[in-house]
Amino acid sequence: MNLFDEPSHYDGQSNGVFICGHFLVNDTYKTHRPNGMQDWLIAYTLSGEGYFITPTGHKTCSRGDIVLLRPGMAHQYGTEKGQLWNFIWAHFSSVSVEEQLLPLDSLFCHTIEPYSKQKRVHHAFRKILSDSRERHEYWHDLCLNSLREILILLRQERNHSLDPRVEEALHYLSIYMRNPVQIEELSKSIGLSASRMSHLFKEQTGLSVIDALNQMRIRQAALLLQHTYRSASEISYEVGFQNYNHFIRQFRKWIGTTPSSFKKQNDKI
Repeated sequence: MNLFDEPSHYDGQSNGVFICGHFLVNDTYKTHRPNGMQDWLIAYTLSGEGYFITPTGHKTCSRGDIVLLRPGMAHQYGTEKGQLWNFIWAHFSSVSVEEQLLPLDSLFCHTIEPYSKQKRVHHAFRKILSDSRERHEYWHDLCLNSLREILILLRQERNHSLDPRVEEALHYLSIYMRNPVQIEELSKSIGLSASRMSHLFKEQTGLSVIDALNQMRIRQAALLLQHTYRSASEISYEVGFQNYNHFIRQFRKWIGTTPSSFKKQNDKI
């Protein structure tokens, strides 16, 4: 079963229509547009290596790299010599997304390092491919929603410079928030010793791992207290606290009041 699209010439004139594809191409593949395109190009490399050449320079992209190419920029791109380039691409109009989500660079290349984010970006691209092929009602809007998710994740990475291993640790905590978390298991999952991980985490976030976990739990508890009719004791166990008194102490630490007072204040609003 062939899961890839057959490369074909695209003239760069999408006229506002969302166009995308998934290529697996050897080093004979090359696209040259001396006059650029009227739309943006976004490409995400899954494996192998490709290259992009513009008047501003040459960039090689490999696994986890996202490239954005601005409209009107003369360019050439293809598969690096001796490589098999596996990448997903899409052309979209600049009027389709918010300007602040798009980079200022004519050729922008960024590596998505945390594995959890790589999976999320890949999933968003897969949704773009499936929605554009199925063409159900609102398919174009669904494609743009997935594109915005990718661009927001990129903007998030540009604005925050957390070490990818710390980002993975935070993702781990969010997934296992309701369970007792062992520092040894967490550090092993991101490939660091427990002491190195604890030091790096505190250096990057200003919090210990346990404080970050408790803060995460309390924020979720506050949302549940605001928007559900469940009791504070039920919610405390729901977010991962095994001891209600410990929950109260942590709630006061992060919110500044008790769960019962917090709920009463929000019931009046």
